[in-house]
Amino acid sequence: MATAEQWLEGARPRTLPAAVAPVLAGTGVAAHLGASRWGLAALALVVAVALQVGVNYANDYSDGVRGTDDDRVGPLRLVGSGAASAKAVRLAAFAAFTVAAVVGLLLAALTSWWLVGLGLLCILAAWYYTGGSNPYGYRGL
Repeated sequence: MATAEQWLEGARPRTLPAAVAPVLAGTGVAAHLGASRWGLAALALVVAVALQVGVNYANDYSDGVRGTDDDRVGPLRLVGSGAASAKAVRLAAFAAFTVAAVVGLLLAALTSWWLVGLGLLCILAAWYYTGGSNPYGYRGL
């Protein structure tokens, strides 16, 4: 069973600026235009971070069950290192996606319903990056 510290490391906090930066940029533009809505910005931030954590756990799960991380050198991968079971990491990924979906639904209800479709595409893209039978993350450009 992985420790809380290992789960945190498995969430890959060093990748979170990639999720936070666009929300901060959009919030900054909105503030500059006099249209800031801090509650919506907070919801968007939760969605972005939950999606990033979800994709990180999904990648850990998929690479772990494929054996891609068996000889990994570098930061801890939960499944590849044996710190957590594949099932537990998959559940963590879907828990993060569920948080993103629930908060995203609230955000869509307060703004625009097209965000529901965009959110679904984000979750599918996150999962199939290294998951599924033909992951696009392993294809060269």
